[in-house]
Amino acid sequence: MKRPNPTAGMRHIALYVQDLDACEHFYVDLLGMQVEWRPDPDNVYMSSGNDNVALHRATEQAEGYQKLDHLGFILDQPDDVDDWHAFLLEHEIIMKTKPKTHRDGARSFYCLDPDGNTVQMIFHPPISKGGE
Repeated sequence: MKRPNPTAGMRHIALYVQDLDACEHFYVDLLGMQVEWRPDPDNVYMSSGNDNVALHRATEQAEGYQKLDHLGFILDQPDDVDDWHAFLLEHEIIMKTKPKTHRDGARSFYCLDPDGNTVQMIFHPPISKGGE
């Protein structure tokens, strides 16, 4: 069987979180996503215009749920990485790394959302606007 047409990219991620309010604040107020839909008090769907993040309140039934390594937000320019790092530090977001340029020309850092999920802010030349 022939491989189907390529995907349009990873545009959606769903996370179980312990503190829904703090995580919503991180993704909406700090990263600039917009609430798209709130079907009930335990779920919120947000969009950046390009991507969609769903937050689901973790419950006892969700114990043992799959853990995620990290999720990434693409930035347009290498300098944007440093700007985001400084901005998130000002808002007392826990950093896992400092901004670093990688051997492939990407530049990124890792931080934690309020629920401990690792978030990468990354300029990646093949897919960032400034990498064209």
